[in-house]
Amino acid sequence: MAVQLKTNQSLTLKIKRLGINGEGIAYYKRLIIFVKGALPKETIIAKITKATPRYAEAELVRIKEASNARITPPCPVYEECGGCQLQHLAYNQQLIFKKDLLKQALEKYKPEGFQQYELRNTLGMENPWRYRNKAQFQLRKNDKTNQVEAGLYQDNSHHLVPITDCLVQQPTTQQVMNTAVQLLTKYSIPIYNEKKNSGILRTLMVRVGIETGEVQLVLISKTKKIPQVNAFIRELNQRCTEVVSVMQNIQDKKTSLIMGDETIHLWGKETIDEQINQVSFELSARAFFQLNPSQTKVLYEEALKALDLKKDKTIVDAYCGVGTIGLSLADQAKEVRGIDIIPQAIQDAQKNASKMGLANTHYEVGSAEELLPKWLREGFKPDAIIVDPPRTGLDEKLLTAIVKQPSQQLIYISCNVSTLARDLKPLSEIYTVDYLQSVDMFPQTARCEVVVKLTKK
Repeated sequence: MAVQLKTNQSLTLKIKRLGINGEGIAYYKRLIIFVKGALPKETIIAKITKATPRYAEAELVRIKEASNARITPPCPVYEECGGCQLQHLAYNQQLIFKKDLLKQALEKYKPEGFQQYELRNTLGMENPWRYRNKAQFQLRKNDKTNQVEAGLYQDNSHHLVPITDCLVQQPTTQQVMNTAVQLLTKYSIPIYNEKKNSGILRTLMVRVGIETGEVQLVLISKTKKIPQVNAFIRELNQRCTEVVSVMQNIQDKKTSLIMGDETIHLWGKETIDEQINQVSFELSARAFFQLNPSQTKVLYEEALKALDLKKDKTIVDAYCGVGTIGLSLADQAKEVRGIDIIPQAIQDAQKNASKMGLANTHYEVGSAEELLPKWLREGFKPDAIIVDPPRTGLDEKLLTAIVKQPSQQLIYISCNVSTLARDLKPLSEIYTVDYLQSVDMFPQTARCEVVVKLTKK
């Protein structure tokens, strides 16, 4: 009979490994227990916070035997803020964990021949701090101090943790964020209050072009009209000369989606410029762009290696965004076709391609699951398909289309090992999985990117 634990029960546990969110995993009479903040090989005392017949959650009370890999997190709000999960784990061990995470996912879904897959060591960063080029912080008015604060929500809550120095953010994004927040207080700009559903400004987004130094600020608001916005922009310009673009995005729905559909140009340029591997990109407010540009170079170099473009190949970039991957390899390919559902991203991709003088690219708005089958029906047969799907993995229809009419090569870039392993199940029946290369795009967090090379059997 399964053991049933009780809430507040204290247990001594030995941690076996880390789970998908970076939490410690222990077993008590074969019942799995998740303990946030615990590390493998540690003996700990934990208190049960949630007990179900299938699993339990516990909080770390005391470490009896600490892991050699445990370090003191440098961030003062690490315990509260939900942004990072692994600051207490030495970086070389974080890289080992990310490879192990992939192994665990493959063992769970068991795609064909998974025991023989070549899992390459995770490619990490020399300096795994201050790498993010975009800060997206929620806003609130602190009733006690009357100051506006910006930060991230605590895990599984709507309790805002104010942040004035995030150690994984580029210093410029944080500095512009802090100045903008001070000016919101100075000009008494109404801040949205979720409980009362009142106020105007919800979120600030700051993005920097690492290679160009250009910064864009996006004010995300509930309504179009923002009182005192011109005075705010004027002073922001004086104090932060690197800001070259100020945009506004309207999000009037009660939703967890940060941005709405309408974006308004307030001041300066409508886009900022960025470069990766000598390729220039124009980024608009809603365009997806990788958050860690220095590791993005590594990621795309790995995709290029996997593609092996010695022969003229036609390539489909199935979730292309502003064209980052496809444009990086267009000069070595016969033709590149890109697909994305965000019209603005496709416009950016087309603009980026023409700026580079590339006549062999074609970018179309739509979903990959609709457009790829349509192109295949029209007789377009790509030599290689690159997929870089969201965390939910490949859409069912797209997966069916690829399996039905497989290209000679498939490069799967994944940001979620679970959905990758799930998708490899049907793909491994058609393709040989040559190797899986993990790339650490998000140091200090439990997330990892993987480049998978697949060749048609």
